[in-house]
Amino acid sequence: MSGVIYFLRHGDWPLALIIFLASIVIPLTKIATLGYLLISVHRGSAIRFRERARLYRITELIGRWSMVDVFVVAMLTALVHMGTLAEVKPGWGAAAFAGVVILTMIAVRTFDPRLIWDHQQQINSGEPMHF
Repeated sequence: MSGVIYFLRHGDWPLALIIFLASIVIPLTKIATLGYLLISVHRGSAIRFRERARLYRITELIGRWSMVDVFVVAMLTALVHMGTLAEVKPGWGAAAFAGVVILTMIAVRTFDPRLIWDHQQQINSGEPMHF
């Protein structure tokens, strides 16, 4: 968040907006989406099967691109060594962000999207739902 505030104070709001979306909004949205999908599957939700499947696919697609932020921080750290002119120091926030990106990518990959459709199949076949 400090990078967003820095760019806002220096009048570079488009860059601040990009950083805010890529580093804060998208990871939180991925976590919220995964939570929603898990709760809906656990409760055996019988509505919006297609929308939930689409949400899963979008979350999986975005997860791959989230590593770009981590890569940019790593590259800047390695390439920018200009002393007093410019310096890049990745702090604990970069490590935490990388951890969140990796864990959400693993969580999306371990979620079985077929579970979204299981309840519809049981409704169509007349079987009782088992959890």
